[in-house]
Amino acid sequence: MTFQTTRTAIPMPEGEIVIEHGKLALQASGAVTVKWGDTVVLVTATHQALDREADFLPLTCNYQEMLYAAGRIPGNYFRREVGRPSDHETLVSRLIDRPIRPLFPKGCAHEIQIIATVLSSDKERNADTLAMLGASAALHISDIPFAGPVAAIRVGYADGKFLLNPTASQLAGSELNMVLAGTRDAVVMVEGGAQFLSEDIMAEAVAWGHSQLTPFLDAQEELRAALGREKFVVTPPQEPEDLIAAVTELAEAPLAAALTVPTKMERREAKKRVRQDLMEALAVRFADNPERLKNVPEILEDLEKKIVRQRILTDKVRIDGRDLTTVRPLTMEVGVLPRTHGSAIFARGETKALATCTLGSTRDEQRIETLAGEVARRFMLHYNFPPYSVGEARMLRGPSRREVGHGNLSERALMPVLPPQDSFPFAIRVVSDIMESNGSSSMASVCGGTLALMDAGVPIKTPVAGVAMGLIKEGDEYLVLTDILGDEDHLGDMDFKVAGSHDGVTSIQMDIKIAGIPAEVMKKALYQAREARLHILAQMERVIAAPRGELSRFAPQMDVVHISPDKIRDVIGPGGKNIKAICEATQADIDIDDSGKVSLFAPDQASLAKAREMVLHYDQKAELNKDYDGIVKKIMDFGAFIEILPGLEGLCHISQLARERVNTVQDVVQEGDAIRVRVIDIEPSGRIKLSRKAIILEELGEDPEPPAPPRGDRPRGDRPRRDRGDRRGPRNDR
Repeated sequence: MTFQTTRTAIPMPEGEIVIEHGKLALQASGAVTVKWGDTVVLVTATHQALDREADFLPLTCNYQEMLYAAGRIPGNYFRREVGRPSDHETLVSRLIDRPIRPLFPKGCAHEIQIIATVLSSDKERNADTLAMLGASAALHISDIPFAGPVAAIRVGYADGKFLLNPTASQLAGSELNMVLAGTRDAVVMVEGGAQFLSEDIMAEAVAWGHSQLTPFLDAQEELRAALGREKFVVTPPQEPEDLIAAVTELAEAPLAAALTVPTKMERREAKKRVRQDLMEALAVRFADNPERLKNVPEILEDLEKKIVRQRILTDKVRIDGRDLTTVRPLTMEVGVLPRTHGSAIFARGETKALATCTLGSTRDEQRIETLAGEVARRFMLHYNFPPYSVGEARMLRGPSRREVGHGNLSERALMPVLPPQDSFPFAIRVVSDIMESNGSSSMASVCGGTLALMDAGVPIKTPVAGVAMGLIKEGDEYLVLTDILGDEDHLGDMDFKVAGSHDGVTSIQMDIKIAGIPAEVMKKALYQAREARLHILAQMERVIAAPRGELSRFAPQMDVVHISPDKIRDVIGPGGKNIKAICEATQADIDIDDSGKVSLFAPDQASLAKAREMVLHYDQKAELNKDYDGIVKKIMDFGAFIEILPGLEGLCHISQLARERVNTVQDVVQEGDAIRVRVIDIEPSGRIKLSRKAIILEELGEDPEPPAPPRGDRPRGDRPRRDRGDRRGPRNDR
């Protein structure tokens, strides 16, 4: 017996993608498995009615990777997937959420949950876009109202050609890694990183990616036609016309005046006073039915949106008085914190980031357990958004999804300019603490992070800056806004963040709140962002033109030494005894490569020199005719084996133990005795011959036996010869 399933397939260059329903999670409102190669993702969509009113869409998206999918057992104490999701799982959860959230009807009073679970992974085919595709398919066949479907793909770029859903191996050689989601009419979300690609190529990548979505959308429609359920009805809230008219009459003029206040906190207070006066006036006018006033804040917000957008469209003037392309005033300073390795303050208008850079050893790299195995993150950028940055008071908890997402966006922007690990083997951590926020704090983190890296002396390839772009669309008119405020982000139609250098784009993130924008508008936004980016970079270079020539004196001191690979075990010692002793004595971190490369990280130069000396102590080479203090390790009938250097032994023949004839080795030395010996021969094989006799004769003033020259240099006449008669003797007499 086999399960009765409904399936559809989408051809791919690397095997088809199959969407299937009917085998798993059949009690969910909608459920599909999405399979590509050996990667399988189960995505479910469920809903239940809320027992309370909500003024927001109660949508939750969760992506989870089960380590059994890659044949692995979790490495934590519990040996199960526990605790909060990893940063990667959080980022993919956001990728699922962003394109589908705008497609639910206003007034939906049901809690909706999307769960995407990776059940199998071949490590080559990425599961994130499969989860995004599955979320749309599960919603589309369910009874949940959803204005889909949407499709999601990954776009790569290599050898001048775009790649559709490149595998992990293909991405390793790709100059672009971009996730794109869209409907038939428009792109609704873009997220990705690039290796300094031009604005033309980035715009072309978005347009090309959108042209590839049709088969993914057709497959979902096919599933819907075969087994789609009837959608439950959502009645959108109807605002009474008389209440809307009253709000407009009483609040339009004072609200328009409040929206001309250029600074955020003063503007907030002005808007608050307008709202208070409005509610007092409406309470009198609608005293017979005060319940009607619960929707006034939403009506007032719609009025604010109308006023702001109309002013921009008509007068080309924004909330703070700027035109459409001007970047807010910039203020920067580096080296602001005395004991950090690098620090900077970057302010753009009323958005301000304090960025710090900390350097560490390879032991400070973040170890992450993934489906592909344990990986190490050498560079980390952490973004913090404390409540005081927006004048609020709230509980401090762990990083939110937004903080994780903004940190990842900024990290992706800076990754391409970092020096290679073989030339700069430090672990690098940048922290961006937002001091004040009024729009585009993630891009302020990119700029501040660049300044902090340069202040720390990290030899980055080139500075990077970022800016957030907005959009106002009314009818067929599109206006692109440079360096948007928080209110413009909230009231506008697009949030488009672009980061890069003089040479091109390194990171991009776009969310569109309308049906879509034409390709020429996208290109205009990219080029307008480039102009702003170059302006910001010029201001940054006035503050610090290049990375400092040396690291902070508080940064770890680093050196690399090379030892023979067969000496690695001696440096480490039994159970790590030797390397632990070096670390304790010098406070250094030591990383040893299988090739014999030893990276040393110490708090100061003195500790570094001591650590270098202690490591090289185990890799010393014996020198011909040099005296050594050794320890007798083993006694044989023909002599004693003596350790003259850590892990290095030589043989002192019985004839070389004393001036006089020695009958037995034990007459002169015992195991464990300390003895001074001289190296009298080093054979090509590495075997070392020692002599105690030579030192005794020298101390007595007698001529010691001449040392043996290296074997390769001995004249033929000095070599012992066998009697010719022996060679001519019978074979069994040899």
